[in-house]
Amino acid sequence: MDIVKDILLSTGFFALTWGQVLMWIIGGTLIYLAIKKGFEPLLLLPIGFGILMANLPLAPLMNEGSGLIWRFYHYGLEWEVIPPLIFLGLGAMTDFGPVIANPKTLLLGAAAQVGVYLTFFLALLLKFTVPQASVIGIIAGADGPTTIYLASKLAPEMMGICAVAAYSYMALVPLIQPPVMKALTTEEERKIVMKSLRPVSKLEKIFFPLVAMIVICLVVPDSSPLIGMFMLGNLFRESGVVARLSNAAQNELMNIVTIFLGISVGATMSAETFLNFKVIYVFILGCAAFILATGTGVLFAKLMNMFLKEKINPLIGAAGVSAVPMAARVVHKVGSEANRRNYLLMHAMGPNVAGVIGTAVAAGMFISVLG
Repeated sequence: MDIVKDILLSTGFFALTWGQVLMWIIGGTLIYLAIKKGFEPLLLLPIGFGILMANLPLAPLMNEGSGLIWRFYHYGLEWEVIPPLIFLGLGAMTDFGPVIANPKTLLLGAAAQVGVYLTFFLALLLKFTVPQASVIGIIAGADGPTTIYLASKLAPEMMGICAVAAYSYMALVPLIQPPVMKALTTEEERKIVMKSLRPVSKLEKIFFPLVAMIVICLVVPDSSPLIGMFMLGNLFRESGVVARLSNAAQNELMNIVTIFLGISVGATMSAETFLNFKVIYVFILGCAAFILATGTGVLFAKLMNMFLKEKINPLIGAAGVSAVPMAARVVHKVGSEANRRNYLLMHAMGPNVAGVIGTAVAAGMFISVLG
């Protein structure tokens, strides 16, 4: 009987807690949303599965120094390898043409980052520490890899919570942004038709990542791991001489690091760290962050129109959040509803791409001040 008892106690059934069961439900919900609803499936599915694995009692998956998932987390996230590699792939997928053709959109991408700092101060009011508040604030940038990168630097305990909040709200951009955009603009403003962008030469597209990397990294050196890899990926794309590298960055490499990223993030969400009231606050602040970033982008576009002879459609300011290209598509949809002749997609891609840069710069500033 003692042998039977020992065998039973060696299983995970007797070590299972209600918190772990609840985390299974949360992980299962993320998997359901990814498969059934299509909410950011490339990340929510492995994150959800990672949550399940992290909450298996007695399973040696996150044991420090030996656990399989711990190795993914340690070498990929703690060593800050995966987020820059994600940016390499993003750079290879990005077309800077709209930004080069209309440099004013860089200002709109920067304006949306005001939401980052407003959310930062809101988090401080809710008694989060300064490093934790910075990670929560960066959710407003709608950039999951940057959120994870900043968390690994300043507040590793917030990584899983903030990553899930960031990716969840990125998936909800089509629901969150339109009401804010419509509330802050008039029907006439939404009907504004913008002229077609000028053609951008290949030489301009080659020089842009080189110049942008040098300038941004000189101004905010701590942003260089993300910005440097982002611009390298873009140079792969625009040079036209390394198609194999560009394709690999966009496809094979991006897919591999996405798997490790999702599982590693999910594995940080054990019941002990996730089940507390601060998690609720993070999700509330995450929603507020998206609303603030969207609103500040639209309002800044309206401010710019006070000084511009050729008016811009203020809706494109909402694309300053770096949910590429989803935010740009939402802008186009809302604009075309007001005026069928409105084609805002390429115009919105300017601030959309600028938002990626702006969020990485904001993260670099937090690291330089707090790190």
